[in-house]
Amino acid sequence: MSGLAAALADPAFRSGLAAALLVGTGCAAIGVYVVLRRMAFIGDALSHTVLPGLVVASLLGASLFGGALVAGLVTALGIGWLARRRLLREDTAIGVLFTAMFALGVLLSRARYDPHDFEHVLFGDLLGIDAGELWFLGGVTAVVLGALTLLHKELELASADPSYAEVIGIRTDRLRYLLLVLIALTVVAALRVVGVLMTSALLVTPAAAASLLTRRLAPMMALAASIAVGSGIVGLVLAYRWDLASGAVIVLACTAGFGAAWALRALRRPV
Repeated sequence: MSGLAAALADPAFRSGLAAALLVGTGCAAIGVYVVLRRMAFIGDALSHTVLPGLVVASLLGASLFGGALVAGLVTALGIGWLARRRLLREDTAIGVLFTAMFALGVLLSRARYDPHDFEHVLFGDLLGIDAGELWFLGGVTAVVLGALTLLHKELELASADPSYAEVIGIRTDRLRYLLLVLIALTVVAALRVVGVLMTSALLVTPAAAASLLTRRLAPMMALAASIAVGSGIVGLVLAYRWDLASGAVIVLACTAGFGAAWALRALRRPV
């Protein structure tokens, strides 16, 4: 307890803890729709397609996260446009744009590439978050939770039965665009916490664990948020105490939560 008290006295630890809580909540909420719509690939795809945005921002001397946000939004809207044409499945559209944007980023990085410029984006750096970034994370989380709350019924119906949703007048195409934009915002926010290489796990693993324990949307979101936030706290405390990579520890804590949910589901299943 004395170690935790000492950690809480550190402003960097408190900022990192607040960031972990915000990002964990946002990722868990939007992650439930990612799991329900079988879009687990999108978190990994979006986290990698920000590379050209990072490189261009670095070349221009602009904000790396601003460049990542623009690239993420372009990718999300491109996926929505391709899937809307009905010629491609959504997962196929994700694969096409994922590889194209990542290849573009690799090509552009030849112009200027310093691994140290992108290290905190690749691996996350919770203890290096400043006040401005914390406000950005808070704003993204508020936008995501607000949109999901306002359109809860429409999103739930469009995810469960898109054909019926269209029959009763719900614009499922617009909802798809909105959901993709919200996912892009969440992914870019999560980059600062766990980095490019682990963002998909924070988006998918807590929601997947919650889906093993309940089929109702609201309890699933609450459970996913609890797992994500708990993993963020545990991961940050362990990383601070033993000087470990915070993003990696948080993802492993999420995986442990998934393992516990799997075991609990197995115990509840009748023999």
